[in-house]
Amino acid sequence: MTTSRSPVTAATPPVGREVLIRRPALADAAGIHRLVVAAEALDVNSLYLYLLLCRDFSATCRVAEAAGELIGFVSAYRPPSRPDLLFIWQIAVASTHRRQGLAMRMLLDLLVATGDSPLPTLATTITDSNAASRRLFESLARRLRCELRTGRGFESNLFGTTGHEAERMFYLGPLKAGFQVTTGKEPAHGNGF
Repeated sequence: MTTSRSPVTAATPPVGREVLIRRPALADAAGIHRLVVAAEALDVNSLYLYLLLCRDFSATCRVAEAAGELIGFVSAYRPPSRPDLLFIWQIAVASTHRRQGLAMRMLLDLLVATGDSPLPTLATTITDSNAASRRLFESLARRLRCELRTGRGFESNLFGTTGHEAERMFYLGPLKAGFQVTTGKEPAHGNGF
């Protein structure tokens, strides 16, 4: 792929903390479910759904593993009517590994893997009270040097009587043709971060 942008470099894990980021496998579904339950701020889906994500959407999902234990998860998909969009659905990081850049590393790894496909825009929904997710996507927009806009997402009444907060849409992009994301394993070129 020809690049007209400076690469974005993901932070490397702290010394002594080897973290493997990879596509999920079916055997990861139960661990992903446990991560989401432990996150407390995320909507918990059925274990069956996480099996489907691991089987049918593994190309657009990532898990992070350290010492054989799942410590992070990102789910994403391309809406059938919008193949030019990658919708980031859930991000969970174990409490023992938060504030270490793991969510960003998983997102960047996912972008590396989907970089050869048409990917002009990323999207997600975030509640107003979820400051951590908002900061993550603001930081990602800065790293990718792209615009971050908000729009109407899902109003609270659409969630029935659950008391669920409204979810606002966040759009990052469009990403420029030939954008490049590096994981830190390759040498940086140009004016990288």
